[in-house]
Amino acid sequence: MESLKASIPEGLKQMISESSVDNLSTTCSYLHRFFLRFNPFHHMITQLADPNYALCGKSKKAALESKHLGNQCFLDKDYVKALNFYTQALRKAPFEEGDMENNLVVTLYVNRATVLHKMSLLVECLRDCTRALQICPSHAKAWYRRSQANASLGNYKDAICDLNVAKSMESSLGGKRKIETELKSILDQCKSASMAVKHSGNCLNTVGEMPQIKLQCVAIPGKGRGMASSCDISPGSLVHTEEPYAMIISKQYRETHCHYCLNDLPADRVPCISCSIPLYCSQQCQIQAGGQTFRIYPEVHGILKSLPRDLGEYAAEVIQGNDSEQEIADISEHKHECQGVNWSGVLPSEIVLAGRILARFLPKSTSEDITDFVEGLELSHCYKHMPSESKLDSHIHAIVLLYCLQHSSNIVFPIDGVSLSQVVIIISQIKVNCMTVIRLKSIDAHVLSNQFGEFPSNAYLTSNVEQVRVGKAIYKTGSLFNHSCQPNVHAYFLSRTLCIRTTKFVAAGCELELSYGPQVGLLDCKDRLNLLKDEYAFQCQCTGCSEANLSDIVLNAFRCVNPNCSGAVLDTRVVDCEKQKIKRFPIADEADKNSDIYEVCIRAFSQNEASVPIRPGYCLKCGSYCDLESSFAAVDKAIICIKRLQDAILSKEISNTIVTEASKFLHLLRSNLHAYNKLIAEVEDNLAQAFCLLGELELCMDHCKASIQILEKLYDPDDIVIAYELVKFSSIQLSLGDGTAVESISRIGDIFSLYYGIHAELVFPYLRYLRGEIEKFSLEGA
Repeated sequence: MESLKASIPEGLKQMISESSVDNLSTTCSYLHRFFLRFNPFHHMITQLADPNYALCGKSKKAALESKHLGNQCFLDKDYVKALNFYTQALRKAPFEEGDMENNLVVTLYVNRATVLHKMSLLVECLRDCTRALQICPSHAKAWYRRSQANASLGNYKDAICDLNVAKSMESSLGGKRKIETELKSILDQCKSASMAVKHSGNCLNTVGEMPQIKLQCVAIPGKGRGMASSCDISPGSLVHTEEPYAMIISKQYRETHCHYCLNDLPADRVPCISCSIPLYCSQQCQIQAGGQTFRIYPEVHGILKSLPRDLGEYAAEVIQGNDSEQEIADISEHKHECQGVNWSGVLPSEIVLAGRILARFLPKSTSEDITDFVEGLELSHCYKHMPSESKLDSHIHAIVLLYCLQHSSNIVFPIDGVSLSQVVIIISQIKVNCMTVIRLKSIDAHVLSNQFGEFPSNAYLTSNVEQVRVGKAIYKTGSLFNHSCQPNVHAYFLSRTLCIRTTKFVAAGCELELSYGPQVGLLDCKDRLNLLKDEYAFQCQCTGCSEANLSDIVLNAFRCVNPNCSGAVLDTRVVDCEKQKIKRFPIADEADKNSDIYEVCIRAFSQNEASVPIRPGYCLKCGSYCDLESSFAAVDKAIICIKRLQDAILSKEISNTIVTEASKFLHLLRSNLHAYNKLIAEVEDNLAQAFCLLGELELCMDHCKASIQILEKLYDPDDIVIAYELVKFSSIQLSLGDGTAVESISRIGDIFSLYYGIHAELVFPYLRYLRGEIEKFSLEGA
C-alpha cells in the first residue's frame, strides 16, 4: 500500500486531505482514475485477488509434507509436535472426491485422532473420528479409534456399537480378529461400570439469560442518539444482548482463537474447506462462517444398508450429528473471502471487516443503491474529523477492497466515485462504532491447567488477569450506547454475543453509558480527552470530564512539601484541565469535609478563590509551594531504575540487588509524589511480582496490598479493575495458606457477579477454582 500512496501526486493528496462528505465522491473518482492508469495498481490487485497467485490456498504437496513430519514425530512419541503437523496438514489439504477410503483429509483426521487419544484428549479424539466418518462412513479405522475414545470416556454402549460397525467395515481377517478382541475387553468393562453421559461440543452458543428491561433510543443533547432506561434499573441487571452485524478476528490471534466465535481453539481445531487461513473450534462454526461443508451423508452410501437396522440407525446418527437442525446464515462471513486468495489475509482487519459488511450488500447490488444500503446501517461516522493521512488511507483501501470483492464474489457492480465514497464512509463508521471483543484469562492458571481445564494445587501461585483483545465487531444497537468515563453499564462477550449489564442504579429516563476504553482511574482527564478525540472524534463532556473527582486530581499529583499535609500539588497540564472543574465543585459542609476529595484539596473549594491559588506547584490543601522542577527530576531518576526492574521481571532474571535498588527508589517516589499517585501503585505491583519470583511471598503480599489500596482511591471500590487485582492478591494469600483469602475471594465473586451476573464463571473460568478454594477453607475450619 505504501508504494501506491507514494505514487499519488501531491495535488491529489492535498485535495483528499481537505475533502468533506459533500465532495467525497469527487476525490474518490479522481484517485480511482489515477489508479486505473497506474500499472502497479493492477499488478497489486492481481496478486491480492487472483487465485493463481494465492499463498493461502490449498496444496496437496504441502499437506503431504506436513503429514510426513507428523508421522515422524508420532514415531518419536513427540505427540505435541505431531498434533501441530497434522493440523497444519489439514489446513493445506484439498478435499478431493473419489476414493474416500484413501482420502487425504480423512487420513489426516484419523491420524490426528490417534495422537489426541495418546494425549488423553478423548473428547477431541471422538470429534476427529466423527469428522472422518462424515466424509467416509465406511472407514473401519475411524470407527475403531472412535470406540477406543468412547470406552475411555465410559461411553461403553457407544463403544460397542462403534466396534460392531468397524467389524462390518473391516475387510481383512486379522483386522476383524483385533476388533473382536477389543469388543470382548469393552464388554467386560461394561459389566462393572455404569454408562457415562455423552460429551457435547465445546462451542458456547447460548446466553442463558434474557434482558427483561425495555430500553429507549432517545436524542441526547450534544451527543446525537443514545440509549435510556424506561424504568428504574437495579445494579447487575442484564439490559441488552445482541449478535454482531459483522465480526473479524485480530490477526495476532488467528492461531489461538476460533475465527467465527472467537473462543479459544481446542486441540482438534477445524480448518476452512477452501483456504488455509481460518481455524474454527468446531464444524458448526466452520459451516456458519463459510456456508459450506464437505460431508457426505449416509443415504448416498449403500454400504450402510448392509448393517443391521439398529446399527445402521446408530451409524447414520453419528454421521449426521445435529446438522439437520443447524441453520446457516443467509450471508456467511468468510464465504466471499474463501477462494484461496490473499487479500483477506493481507489487508488490515478493519478493512476486511468493511468487506464483510459490504458482503451483505453485494447480492442485492443490482436492485439496491449502495447509498441507501449505507444509510440503512444507521451508524454515525467521523470522516469530517479524520486526519489527512487517515482520509488518504481510507480512499486507497476503499478502491482496493471493491476490486478484490468484485473478483471474489463474481458479481459485477459499478466501481465509481459514488460507490467508492460509500465504502470510505463505511470505513469511517467502523472507526467510531467498532467494539473490541475481549476475552479474560488467568495467565498462570492457563499455563498450568491440564488438558481438561483442571487446575493443579500450585496454579494460584502467580495468577494475573489478562484481557485479550481477540477481535472487532459491529453491533448496530450496541453502537447507540454513548461513552462515559464514569460508566453505569459494562459490556462483555459470550462467544459472538454482546451483553450489556448495569453496574450502578439507573433511574428511569437516565442514559445508559458504557466506557469506550478510557475511564476515571485509568487515565487522568487530559489524557482521556485527547484519546477520545483522536480515536472517536468527539469532545467528552461526561461527569468524569466535567465534574471534579478525586482520581483526576491525585492520579498524577505531587506531594505537598509540608510533611503533615495530605494535599495534592498539580503540574501545569493537570491544572489547566482541573481548574474549572474544581471551581464548579460544591462547597463542603461540616458533614462531608472528611471525604477523600476534600482531604486533598479542601481549601481550593473555598468561596474566596484568592485564599489558595489553583496554580501549578501550589498545594490545594495548605497552599505551600513545591519546586516541581526538582520533583520531576527525582521522579525521572527513579523511573530509570524501575524500568530495569520491569525488564528483569519480563526476562524472569530477578536479583536481590535489583529489588533492593527498586525499593530504595520507591521511597524516593513516595517522598515526591502524592500518596495516591498511580505511578506508586504500579511500582508497588512491580515489586510484588519481583518478590513473588524470588519466592518472598510475604513481601509480595505486602506490596500487592499497598498497590490495591491506592487503586481503591482511584477507582470505584466495586470496579472490575479492583476484582482483577484481588485475583492476584488472593492467589498469594492462598499460597501462604492465609485464611483471609476467603474475604478476598468473596469480594471478587461479588464484583464479578455485579459485572457479569450468571455469566461470571463462563467469562472467567478461574473464578470457579477460586470459589472452590473458599469451600476448602470452610471445610477445614468446620
